[in-house]
Formats: sequence, C-alpha cells, structure tokens
Amino acid sequence: MASRKESAASGSSPLDSPVKQIQIDGLVVLKIIKHYQEEGQGSEVVQGVLLGLVVEDRLEITNCFPFPQHTEDDVEFDEVQYQMEMMRSLRHVNIDHLHVGWYQSTYYGSFVSRALLDSQFSYQHAIEESVVLIYDPIKTAQGSLCLKAYRLTPKLMEICKEKDFSPEGLKKACIGYEHMFEEVPIVIKNSHLINVLLLDLQEKSTVADKHELLNLSSSNHLEKSLQLLMDRMDDMSQDIGKYNTYCRNLSKQQQQKQQYLQRRQQENAQRQSRGEPPLPEEDISKMFKPPQAPARMDTLLIAGQINNYCQNIKEFTSQNLGKLFMAEALQGHNS
Repeated sequence: MASRKESAASGSSPLDSPVKQIQIDGLVVLKIIKHYQEEGQGSEVVQGVLLGLVVEDRLEITNCFPFPQHTEDDVEFDEVQYQMEMMRSLRHVNIDHLHVGWYQSTYYGSFVSRALLDSQFSYQHAIEESVVLIYDPIKTAQGSLCLKAYRLTPKLMEICKEKDFSPEGLKKACIGYEHMFEEVPIVIKNSHLINVLLLDLQEKSTVADKHELLNLSSSNHLEKSLQLLMDRMDDMSQDIGKYNTYCRNLSKQQQQKQQYLQRRQQENAQRQSRGEPPLPEEDISKMFKPPQAPARMDTLLIAGQINNYCQNIKEFTSQNLGKLFMAEALQGHNS
C-alpha cells in the first residue's frame, strides 16, 4: 500500500476543515459490493481507491475504482502506473478524480491491524480528510448493509509521526485502544430517479422474503466470531507475557546496578581512608544496557480488535434474543 499513498499525495492538498460527515453515492456502494463478489473469496481482502471532493466539513465520495488482484511474482504490474492511468481516464470523461481515501473489505470484523494503521496514516498524512471505508460482506449478506468509515485520531497521528511506540511514549501520550480510531457518520445519497426505482422494487418484493428476517438460526456467525475472539485473546496473552518478562528483567537489572554502585561507593570510602586515590570513573550505561522494550502498538491493535469482536457479538446476540422473545410471544398468542 505504500506505493499507492505516494501517488495519492499528488492527488490533492490537505485542507484545514475537519471531516464531520461522509456522503456516499449509492453507485459507489454498489461498486464496492460488486468488487468483493467478483474477487473476494472467504477471508481474502479486496481494496480500492475512493474519489470525490470536500465541501466544507462534508466529504463527498462520488466514485471509486478497485485494485486488481495480483501476486508478488507479477513484476509486470505497476500499481502507481495503474492509478495514474485510471485517474487520467476519469479526468477525460469529466468525473471526479481526486483521492479522498480508500476502502477495504473485512472478514468477520477483522480489520484492526498494523497494515491498516500504516496505510491510513500514509493516506491521512498526505491528504488530511482521507478516510477508510470498511465493508463487511458477512453482515451485509444477513440483510443489513455494514459500511463504516474510520479515521485516525489526532493523538495517534502524532505518535505515528514520531514513531515512538515504546511503553513510555504511549503512556506519555495517554492513548488507549479506544482513542485510536474515530468513526465518521455516513449518509448514502441517491438521485431522485434511483429513489423512485427503489420504491417501485420495494412494492414488488414478496412478503415471504421479509419474513426471513425473523429466522432464529444463528448459522456459524456466532461460533466463528467467538473463535476469532479466542485467537486474539491468545495473542494478547502472549504480548502481556513478553511485557511482564521485560518488566522483570528491567527490575532485576536496576537492582544489580544499585548493588554495583553501593559496592563501588563502599570501596571508594575504604580507599579514601587508606589515603589511596578513588577508582576511575566508568560508564555505567555501557555496563548495564537496559533491555529492549517491546513495542506496545501491536498490543493496542489487538485490544482494539478484541473490542471490535465483542461489539459484533453483542449486536448479534441482542438481535437473536429479540427474535427469541418475539417468537415466544407469537407462540403464546397462537396457543
């Protein structure tokens, strides 16, 4: 994704107004869904570029185009050249061609990762109003469109600029997993003709299709979400173990350093009482090199992903509980 951001930097210049709302054309949403249906398979992630413009505090996304799937062995494919050709073609037909962000599909809400953080930082550093759209095809297949927009918070942007992911740096910045990403509200806009068509299609839809929303079957969605949650909990446990090991080694080294200084001080006092010169000065920092502190950014990302899984499970179970209570009421009424 790094090469994609370099070309994005020349697409527009950052503005001072923050983005408080995102307006997406319905055609853009359909293109994202179609892209995943054609190239996405299971947990495979599809990505693309968002195009549009900024109007005051509103980001309008009017078009998009996907990144084609290719392997690392495909040396003939040039991502930057592909972007430039696409933007040149859109400019020739008088279509908005300014970069305003990118989109990505997700697998059971597994999108909080270091790759997404680095990509969004590169976009947002070059274009201040850039956003990332996360499309969840599994939730969408259950009957409700799941499309969310995220941006990095100003605190996280400063940390990424300084590249200080040490425990002391994150503690000084007072940042937690809940302060890493900020969600921006989305409004989907359609033309009047499309709204008329949607109303016409809604009237022609059968009643049987609407009853499928009351299906009590949970399929394997809950089981898969819990399995992914347990996997991330194992990763969190390993990171905590590494950090605890670092703290123990650091504390042990500090004790050894204090003991050495005390012995040196006592020996100098004895030498002074005997009229001998004190011991030569030594570089303590070279003798007691502090252990390498583990980077804590990955731990924050894991915590953010765990929180995302918990929110998804909470939403899913609350909907199922509502269906169960409704089914129980209907059964009691019929009996």
